Amino acid sequence: MTEIVIFLEDIDPVVFLGTNNSLLDKIQSFFPKIKILSRGSEIKCIGEESEITLFAEKFNDLIEYYRKYNRLEEQDIEKYFFDAEHMKSAAKGEFEQVLVFGTSGKPVRARTVNQLQLVSDYKNNDLIIAEGPAGTGKTYTSIALAVRALKEREVKKIILTRPAVEAGERLGFLPGDMKEKLDPYLQPLYDALHDMLPYKKLETWLEDGTIQIAPLAFMRGRTLENAFVILNEAQNATVSQLKMFLTRMGVSSKFIMTGDSTQIDLPRKSESGLVQAMRILSGIEGVSVIKFDERDIVRHKLVKRIVKAYEDEETGSSGG
Repeated sequence: MTEIVIFLEDIDPVVFLGTNNSLLDKIQSFFPKIKILSRGSEIKCIGEESEITLFAEKFNDLIEYYRKYNRLEEQDIEKYFFDAEHMKSAAKGEFEQVLVFGTSGKPVRARTVNQLQLVSDYKNNDLIIAEGPAGTGKTYTSIALAVRALKEREVKKIILTRPAVEAGERLGFLPGDMKEKLDPYLQPLYDALHDMLPYKKLETWLEDGTIQIAPLAFMRGRTLENAFVILNEAQNATVSQLKMFLTRMGVSSKFIMTGDSTQIDLPRKSESGLVQAMRILSGIEGVSVIKFDERDIVRHKLVKRIVKAYEDEETGSSGG
C-alpha cells in the first residue's frame, strides 16, 4: 500500500472540497479503491501505487482548474472525468478566446473541446458539418462565429435556414408571411441572435437583408456569395435538398451545417442528407466534420445523463 499527502496551498478547503466534503466525495466516487482522508488543507490518500499515482495526477488537474477560475462545481468534476483533455485545456486557458460580446456585455466563448474545434476549423475550412445531440452548443457557437464574421466584415450577410419538415415544406398551408411561418421553427436561432446583438441592430439587419431567414426550399436557384450560411436541423434535409444547398456556395462564403442524426423526422424511405454528407464528404480538403457528444453538453447536468441513457438504450436495442 502507498500513502501520500497533498496540501492545498492558498486554497480555501471548504470551497474546493465542498460543504461537508461533498466535492471530495464526488471525486472519490471515481476512485473507489482509494481511502481518502481530509483534515483542513491536508488530503491523505491510501491505496495501491498505480491508483494513487493516477489520483494525484487528476487531483492536481482539478487544483489548477480551480486556481484559474476560482470555482469548482460538481458538473466540472463530472465533465473532467468524461474528458480529461477538456479540463486540462480549460486550466491552460485554451478556451479564453472571446468570439463576441453579448448584449449584456458577457463574452461568448467556446466552452468545450469540440466547440473549440469548431472555432479552430472555421479558419481553414469553408464547409463545417457539426453533428451531435441537443445542448452541445454547436448551433450557438456557429451563430457566434457568424456574428463575429459580419461585424469584422469578413462577410456581407448571414443566412439562416432549415428544412421545415414538420410542415412538410408546404408552408403555404400556414398563416402569415414567410418570416412568420418560419419563426416557430427558427426560434433557437433567434434566441442566439438576441443574445449577441442589440435589439435595434438585429431588427435593422433583418429588415435590410443583412441577416436573412429562409426555408431550405427557398435556397434553390440562388448563389450565396460573401455570406455566412448556417443550415440548422440538417438531419431533416433529404439527400437531394442537401446537394442543392451545398451547390449554392459562392465566392467568399462559409457554410456550417448542424444537426443530430438521432433525431431524423424524415419518412422512413428517405435517407438523411446529413448522414450521407458526413459519409462522403469527410476527408475532402476544405471540409471539416466534427462529432459532438455528451461531453459537450452545457445545459443542466441532467441533460448529459439523459442523453447517455437514451444512447445506451438504443445501443442495447440494436445489439439485441
